[in-house]
Amino acid sequence: MYKDELIQLHQFLVYVLKHLDHEYEVKDECKDYLCLNISPHHIHRTKAEHKYAIFVLSNSISEIIAANNAANNGGTSSNISNGLSELVKRSRKELMKFQNEDTLAAQKIKMQ
Repeated sequence: MYKDELIQLHQFLVYVLKHLDHEYEVKDECKDYLCLNISPHHIHRTKAEHKYAIFVLSNSISEIIAANNAANNGGTSSNISNGLSELVKRSRKELMKFQNEDTLAAQKIKMQ
């Protein structure tokens, strides 16, 4: 995906979270996302940062939905949250790799 498409997806997921917050008050469940301090309006942030934020936000949303389904349906849940947790881990590694590469590139420029 292009960066602008990721930002649009990020914005959509924020709308979903706001809707869920209106229905269920979900501040505690989305702490990981809120701690990132990245929103769709931060267009200066990298594509990797937005991608990571999308995965963290998607994981939070899936956990909220699964928890509410479990409460309403007698304990049924899905594996979606588990799959998204794995994507969050992989995306975090990718983000750290990009940040390390950027740091090395900046150091090389300073040395020249």
